[in-house]
Amino acid sequence: MARSELKTIKTDIPARLDRLPWSRWHWKILIGLGTVWILDGLEVTIVGNITTRLSEEGSGIDITTAQASGIGAAMYVLGACLGALVFGYLTDRLGRKKLFMITLALYLAATACTGLATEAWMFYVFRFLTGAGIGGEYAAINSAIDELIPSKHRGRIDIIVNGTFWLGAIGGSLLSIIALDTDIFPVDLGWRLTFGLGLVLGLVILLVRRSVPESPRWLFIHGREDEAEKLVSEIEETIRRESGGDLAEPGRKITIRQRHSIGFGEIAGTMFKKYPKRATLGFSLFIGQAFLYNAVTFGYATILATFYDVPSGSTGYYYAVIAAGNFIGPLVLSRLFDTWGRRPMISGTYLLSGAMLLATAWMFNAGILSAVTLTACWCVALFFASAGASSAYLTVSEVFPMETRALAIAFFYAIGTAAGGITGPLLFAKMVETGKPLDTAIAFTIGAVLMMAAGVVAIFLGVSAEQKGLEDIAKPLSQESEGD
Repeated sequence: MARSELKTIKTDIPARLDRLPWSRWHWKILIGLGTVWILDGLEVTIVGNITTRLSEEGSGIDITTAQASGIGAAMYVLGACLGALVFGYLTDRLGRKKLFMITLALYLAATACTGLATEAWMFYVFRFLTGAGIGGEYAAINSAIDELIPSKHRGRIDIIVNGTFWLGAIGGSLLSIIALDTDIFPVDLGWRLTFGLGLVLGLVILLVRRSVPESPRWLFIHGREDEAEKLVSEIEETIRRESGGDLAEPGRKITIRQRHSIGFGEIAGTMFKKYPKRATLGFSLFIGQAFLYNAVTFGYATILATFYDVPSGSTGYYYAVIAAGNFIGPLVLSRLFDTWGRRPMISGTYLLSGAMLLATAWMFNAGILSAVTLTACWCVALFFASAGASSAYLTVSEVFPMETRALAIAFFYAIGTAAGGITGPLLFAKMVETGKPLDTAIAFTIGAVLMMAAGVVAIFLGVSAEQKGLEDIAKPLSQESEGD
């Protein structure tokens, strides 16, 4: 649509979407969009579990364990940070659907090439590009999900969707056990096939995702209100047929002044001048969870091998147990984010997980843990940490105006992940390499303290967004005042 055709409109589309009952149509959205976190979990876990195999003689790639778990992990996170920023900006400008197709295609190409790498530099480059695709997915997918899911279910669904990362982690752990078994696959082939599975799963998701629509909220703000109206009417008719009854009356209309795009200056001003407390909250939550998860998950197999002599082909069993605890946490606790509320649940999960991680660090340094009991401690602590980490994405995706949503997610993800996810793996790899329990315990402690600090911030700055419409939590920049 030409710029001259942009106008001011009144619409009840947000209210109509929020009052919809849960339906098969919503399940289709979740399957098409939410399953991408399974790929992310698969990627991170596979690399974490195969690092020792990559450095073995005859692996087919010239790389050391420290390079794979340290530099390789940092390149993946760096790509995710930059990809999130670039694709997050494009998501707000060009639309959710166009970008969640592009980012998945980038992931598919890069992960396939990773499995073909023969030199360290090739591994770094393809890990960077894979990360860029995944980072872009975080911005595009969280935006689309929040704008399509009814407000009554938004918290629970967002927490569970982000928690499905750990289903991928379970799959990656178990897959690595088979792939690293030299009785089944040669040393130079098994690890390559693990990346091939990511490619296959990604292609399946790409096919399902083709039927997922553009966000009606994005459409009506960008001058395409007729498309938005038609899409929402089709959704309502589909749900009426499923339920066999009438839908509840929608709430009030809002007045929107349409626009094509918003500049970086206005976006930055909105986040840091209009919502400085929310920006501080977002930074705290992302830095806390990012340092902990990126530092530990990328190096867990190395910890087991270094301190407990667990062979590379067996680390997947331990990690699968931890991953299961991580998924069960969001699955069990997610409902409480919509009933008890955001503030108590976010602060509680961060503080509890941090306290448990501190205790684990102390026991690890004291030498009273075995590979099994260390795994049990992590499983309990990360039951809460995983729900808390998922709530970080939920928070920044719902507390800022619609026009800045994707870039806000990307910005906080990039800053928090850069602070914890780039520094973490590089530092952690070096600390584990020393073979001294105290060095590794210090790394655990840093992550735990940052998690607890974020929990304290959430107590004072948390936003009570449970069961509220996105436009009530943060007024769109394009929305006109009632008296205008």
